[in-house]
Amino acid sequence: MAEQAHKHDVFQAIADPTRRRLLHLLSDEEMPVTAISGHFAMSRTAVSKHLRVLADAGLVKDRKVGRETRYRLSPEPLLELKRWLAYYERYWENKLSALKRFVEEDDSPGTERHGPLAAAEREPAD
Repeated sequence: MAEQAHKHDVFQAIADPTRRRLLHLLSDEEMPVTAISGHFAMSRTAVSKHLRVLADAGLVKDRKVGRETRYRLSPEPLLELKRWLAYYERYWENKLSALKRFVEEDDSPGTERHGPLAAAEREPAD
């Protein structure tokens, strides 16, 4: 149950576009909040709140360097999330493959089409 709650926190954390931008920014290098806030049109306090949400979800780590707190990406929860999503991807792959087969069979010569669009195609133009 704790694992599921953690994943929920990760989903909540990445749901916000600002936090996704923060993750992208921190994927390149470790940065202090003052440098991070220079990339956003919001206060340093607001950026810090977003960083706290990411840290609570395990997506960001911080460390003190003198008087400064530096932040960096912690990708492990994203890898867990990727594995979790990969499990469900097979359902989409099966559905998309079935849809592709259906469309290809429907478009093959000699195949009669059904439904309102097919009826409209069969009606002669005035």
